[in-house]
Amino acid sequence: MKEVTAAIILKGNSLLLLRRKQGKKLEGYWEFPGGKIENGKTPQECLEREIFEELGVKCKASQIIAESEYHYEHDSIKLPGILTVLLNHEIKLTVHDKAKWVSLNNILKLKLAPADIPIAKQLLKFKENV
Repeated sequence: MKEVTAAIILKGNSLLLLRRKQGKKLEGYWEFPGGKIENGKTPQECLEREIFEELGVKCKASQIIAESEYHYEHDSIKLPGILTVLLNHEIKLTVHDKAKWVSLNNILKLKLAPADIPIAKQLLKFKENV
């Protein structure tokens, strides 16, 4: 099973989501920013590296607040959702064609990557209990 990180980046009551570019796996799907976990590195270290590589911004990743395991036809992934703070907001997209801040209340209205849906649902449940 491949381990991949998902950044939970909040601004008020909105989350940062990215849309996969045409020609990429899951093109047109929205997802949390993130990337692969490498051997010998913490999920937080890998997430900070991936955010810098994919968005050109530095961030600080902290605790895992949600988790998903999903079995695609081509692969299975374990996806920890990690609370993350951007240290600046000048995003440069590379593997995505759009970035947007989405109200937590509207997150399930988007065409989310299947592995991200359980994390979105956990965030909504968490919000209801706060």
